[in-house]
Amino acid sequence: MNENFVPNITLTGKILSGYQGWFFAPGDGVSDRWVHFGDTPGEVGFDMWPDMSECTAAERFATHFRHKDGSTACLYSANNEATVLRHFRWMREYGLDGVFLQRFVNGTRNTDGRMRLDGVLRNVRKGAAEHGRVYGLMYDLSGMRPGEAGVLIDDWKHLVDKTNLTRDDRYVRHNGKPVVPVWGPGFTDGRDPLLGDSLAMIEFLKHDPLYGGNAVMLGVPYRWRTTDTDLVPLSKMLDVINAADIVSPWAVGRPKNEDDVIRFAQTIQRGDIQWCQEHGKEYMPVVFPGFSWYNLRRGAAASNEIPRNGGQFLWTQYRQAVAAGATMIYQAMFDEVDEGTAIYKVTNDPPDGEGKSQFVTYEGLPSDFYLQLVGQAGRLLRGEMRAEDDTLVRDAAWQPFVPELPVVGPEWPDPAGCDAFE
Repeated sequence: MNENFVPNITLTGKILSGYQGWFFAPGDGVSDRWVHFGDTPGEVGFDMWPDMSECTAAERFATHFRHKDGSTACLYSANNEATVLRHFRWMREYGLDGVFLQRFVNGTRNTDGRMRLDGVLRNVRKGAAEHGRVYGLMYDLSGMRPGEAGVLIDDWKHLVDKTNLTRDDRYVRHNGKPVVPVWGPGFTDGRDPLLGDSLAMIEFLKHDPLYGGNAVMLGVPYRWRTTDTDLVPLSKMLDVINAADIVSPWAVGRPKNEDDVIRFAQTIQRGDIQWCQEHGKEYMPVVFPGFSWYNLRRGAAASNEIPRNGGQFLWTQYRQAVAAGATMIYQAMFDEVDEGTAIYKVTNDPPDGEGKSQFVTYEGLPSDFYLQLVGQAGRLLRGEMRAEDDTLVRDAAWQPFVPELPVVGPEWPDPAGCDAFE
């Protein structure tokens, strides 16, 4: 087996990052406007400026923002294959396992939206194949209305029929089944909890004779087991969870500091894991490096609302999750600059926002610092290092030490005859 390839046979021992891939630019071949990026100070909705230093001229789309030297600031499009492949090269270089590509169900309703999503999926598949990473497709139910389970079901049929994605030897599996996450059941913050629709989707994804046979992961509210579901009765929430295979509580924005992380791990997370073990479910906690959506909320929220503390906030989440017994972890997010949770390369020298837009940086740390940290966290999760031996984040004065990293990831055990590697 090529040691550069991450086995696709299990989620155990893996950290998978969310990959939004929803950034498009006018003239990129699929869009006539900016999508999730933008070009005018005061009118953008993202809080971190990606590091564009490695991008070629063909990958750069000009904005009205200017750097300190007066030069034009540029952004990228996820429709550009070269850009997405570079992201997967970074994953290989820093030992990251792969991603769950976000697919918003509402975006599949029309031909143009589905075409953009399918294009990013092609790029992700090629990146995973070239760089030996794994990927899965995560459905996000945001914006769906009751009675619309068929929208997801029709899209899944489209993907299986047209792309054969679950036969891809880079598509991640668990217990021999392709993993299909469904994010959003049980949330009531201005949306419908979609419990009945979720049960229909799970039934289809698991048991349909032609399109089923999948392991379903659910992205659920942070305190799903302790009734942090507002108007959703716990009994009904558990009906949905019992129908699925993997539970992944959404943590972004919930803990505000390291003390919150430790308190949650000790009072809630350990109980979550025990419940899942007793009920035959896997548990995949969500971690995030920090949070900021000042530009997205047009100044209604504070910039750098949840500080990263030089990586200490994220590292504390990893240490606590592993100590609590987690065997797989979801990293929010690889490229999410809208809410300031990105771990990919972000510049510490963003363009001038002219007092209308503010951009959060990596606090002077190298642009690849969080790629290094997540690579190290993977070794912690797999028992290849002890938490007290971390080399990136130091307890003393929160000062990180940045070592040189190998170009390739760690050696993996032989997958015991998995046909994907024969």
